[in-house]
Amino acid sequence: MNLPEIQAALRDGGHECWLFYDHHHRDPIAYRVLGLPANMLVTRRWFYLIPASGEPVKLVHRIESHHLDSLPGSKMEYSAWQELWQNLEAMLKPYHRVTMQYSPNNQIPYISLVDAGTLELIRGFSKEIVSSANLVARFEATLTHAQMASHFKARDGVDKITAAFFQEVGRRARNGGTHEFEMQQWIMEAFQREGLETCDPPNVSVNAHSGDPHYEPTSVTSSQIKQGDFVLLDIWAKCAKPEDSVYYDITWTGVVGTPSDKQREIFEIVRDARDVGVQTVEQAFDAKRKVCGWEVDKAVREFIDGKGWGKCFIHRTGHSITSDIHGNGANLDNLETKDDREILPNTCFSVEPGIYLPEFGVRSEINMMTRNGKGEVTGRIQNELVLI
Repeated sequence: MNLPEIQAALRDGGHECWLFYDHHHRDPIAYRVLGLPANMLVTRRWFYLIPASGEPVKLVHRIESHHLDSLPGSKMEYSAWQELWQNLEAMLKPYHRVTMQYSPNNQIPYISLVDAGTLELIRGFSKEIVSSANLVARFEATLTHAQMASHFKARDGVDKITAAFFQEVGRRARNGGTHEFEMQQWIMEAFQREGLETCDPPNVSVNAHSGDPHYEPTSVTSSQIKQGDFVLLDIWAKCAKPEDSVYYDITWTGVVGTPSDKQREIFEIVRDARDVGVQTVEQAFDAKRKVCGWEVDKAVREFIDGKGWGKCFIHRTGHSITSDIHGNGANLDNLETKDDREILPNTCFSVEPGIYLPEFGVRSEINMMTRNGKGEVTGRIQNELVLI
């Protein structure tokens, strides 16, 4: 844990203090931010208070009094619940507003981890509880230079595999055929050759399957890929080493043969909506204006709504990307949640609008990174359907 950095972040954000709380590993964020062992045996509640300035305070149960010894600060102990309440109230006495892993109305469920009873207890001490969402993003989603470099290295491998994938689909479709699961396994073998790894296999979807955003081909459900078919590839991977490498996550679409007019029309709408999202981020950073995830989603969604396809855009515009495929920074979302987290410098995220129809679906996904005061697309940009 870097205490000076955390306290500087608290002061930058106007926070009085950050209260961490856990019981039975309910809050994995606390362990990552504080640098506590993820496998630590926790059978009793603990609290750790970091003020914007001054010495932190620990509150631990006497039979697990050593749990926070690796962290700086003074220690308070309890056994009885009455003693817990008394000590917790004393810890919080200097503060009016307490920052915790909480999101009003559970708008950002990735952050809203503190249970309702604990919130009631702290509010009973006449404290206002505020969200740690942007603080968490700062410590969980901002990337080091080495991590940024790992993203671009993964990009080189994934872009190479993506181009080869469409060539291989075409070759096989013209020489006896192939199917979704077979091509998915072909990609997994390519990942190994390129030194890449993934949390889950890629999504190879044909025709109606591409209209299901989370379709997963299996040996049982897999459809054949043949002449005239619409093909969607959603592919993500990161470098196998080091452990904190950052994912690269893209989606491309193509047709084995000649696209129909409708396929071209839907692709062009999705492509242009994607570009609206990119421009929204770029313009905000160029103007040095704060931009939140929901604002980007709103701009993209309004564009698709204006084309008459809003009801077919059924998911958020994008998600945070870190060493996890779905990171803990701002998502581009004003549909599933209103993500009011700021898109911070040195973060990475996807921009991936989609329109999903019964016969086929189009998603166009690129990654963006914010660095050096700019927002930039990190890889190749698809501007036309791939003619396979």
